[in-house]
Amino acid sequence: MAYTAQSQTYAKRALNFENKTAKLLLETMERKKTNLAVSVDVTKTNDLLAIIEAVAPYVCLIKTHIDILEDFDHSLIETLQSLSHKHDFVIFEDRKFADIGNTVALQYSSGVHKIASWAHITNAHPVPGPSIIAGLSSVGIPLGRGLLVLAEMSTKGSLAVGEYTEQAVKMARLHRDFVIGFIAQRRMDGVGAASTEDTSNEDFLILTPGIGLESKSDGMGQQYRTPREAVLDSGCDVIIVGRGIYGSDLTAVDAIAARAERYMAEGWAAYQERLA
Repeated sequence: MAYTAQSQTYAKRALNFENKTAKLLLETMERKKTNLAVSVDVTKTNDLLAIIEAVAPYVCLIKTHIDILEDFDHSLIETLQSLSHKHDFVIFEDRKFADIGNTVALQYSSGVHKIASWAHITNAHPVPGPSIIAGLSSVGIPLGRGLLVLAEMSTKGSLAVGEYTEQAVKMARLHRDFVIGFIAQRRMDGVGAASTEDTSNEDFLILTPGIGLESKSDGMGQQYRTPREAVLDSGCDVIIVGRGIYGSDLTAVDAIAARAERYMAEGWAAYQERLA
């Protein structure tokens, strides 16, 4: 029978990847029994850390936007790394690189944030073409990092569709040592492949934003699906939730933790149903 990634356990799929970060994420998911990522999009360091502490037991991954912090200090990086070890989660800096190879290599390795030194995973738009992966991989591969390519987005009217998505997957297919998967709304296995290409054993991780249990949209173009729709119906691997978990009261850490636990349970139940 042909290999189908979404029918395999996360533990078995970890064996298919050579990239150490892909293995780490899948093994973390299996170990903690969670496919939940929390996107902590806040502007104050204290809020960021409080939310991470609240949700950490329930997540496989924390997604940051480090450049929106108004009070960023380099000591935060050490704290993030310490929390990652303490609570057993992977760090994903949602940088969305989108420039030529030389520029993104510098943005990734240098500047104020030095992302490659601490983020296990980052991501990039495929707009510049293959040079963006070449530039980022020159920095990331020696450090054992992983890259996600933005093949689709969850916003209404997104241009990341059709031929654009196909080209994104083709680019990723040529860089399996560094590209571990996609930001997408569905599985990308075989997408854009020529009829002569054998993609029967293809396995890319699919991390999916736009997940919500209460809302279908946010009034600013974001569209939401339930964990079950994403994981069971569309074969996605990691559900990314932000405001649906931390809400508007960033000090209500008990409520934040409770919502994270609920999303974790919903996402894992959908995964188990997918395997059945």
